Amino acid sequence: MCGIAGIFFKGANSNQVLGKALVDMLDGCQHRGPDSTGFALYKEGIDGLRLRFLVEPEDEQAPRRIRAALAAQGARIERETREGVSFVFDVAFEGEIRPFAYAMEHAAKLVSMGTSLDIIKDVGSSHDLDSIYHVGEVHGSHGIGHVRLATESDVKPESAHPFWATGFADIAIVHNGQITNYWKMRRRLEARGFEFRTDNDSELIAVYLADKMAHGTPLETALEESVDDLDGTFSFLVSTKNGIGYAKDRLAAKPMVMYEDEQLVAIASEEVSLNRLFPGRPLATTEPAPGTHRTWSR
Repeated sequence: MCGIAGIFFKGANSNQVLGKALVDMLDGCQHRGPDSTGFALYKEGIDGLRLRFLVEPEDEQAPRRIRAALAAQGARIERETREGVSFVFDVAFEGEIRPFAYAMEHAAKLVSMGTSLDIIKDVGSSHDLDSIYHVGEVHGSHGIGHVRLATESDVKPESAHPFWATGFADIAIVHNGQITNYWKMRRRLEARGFEFRTDNDSELIAVYLADKMAHGTPLETALEESVDDLDGTFSFLVSTKNGIGYAKDRLAAKPMVMYEDEQLVAIASEEVSLNRLFPGRPLATTEPAPGTHRTWSR
């Protein structure tokens, strides 16, 4: 089933307690996905380029491999920390992102890369992750999140969402649904040299959109084209360094509800997630129509 949520703070409100808002929103729809939870957070204060790796507890050599791989790529480590099942490296790097990302994924499971993006995901609830990673303390401009019910893969941190656009910085996605032309689209991208680290259709959507944007297509246009190019039932949120957007298939089998005012935009699978932002207050929510898309940006 799964549940998705996203929030975008507008204008002067662009440095809010982002993490707390997403923890509360995902708690509201946790019944849709009790197995794992994840956040894609966009914030200030990252020193250079941030890489977050998932590392098995018994893999004691992983940090050494990561450091060696960074050195081999000419990246200088500015900061290194361990958080839960993650190792986080802030690095100075001036080369091409895509080959750098592919090279680093051979060292360990890389789950996000960006100058403002940080993906935190693990097994457990939104509050479980908050207690380990202190998500609720994160200030930022926007973010997306996901709660997962495991149906096609194991309950492991690497199977949790969000997924980043492998090989592209600062692009992430959360998705509820299934893309039925997954392999057809993936083979086309692989024939052009793209690499994938999972068989998850969310990763495919992220790379598909990132590729279009890398060739100058605005996010809004890429989302419009995705409604025709992607087969299946889907509601998804995509985030970039500067904003967020959504797209829904024309069958609209996967739910999505939205609230917008002068200060923020909030989108989720269920209205209860939006109510967590404004306890006890009636909200004038809308449900995006079938086959629609929209974006918000700074």
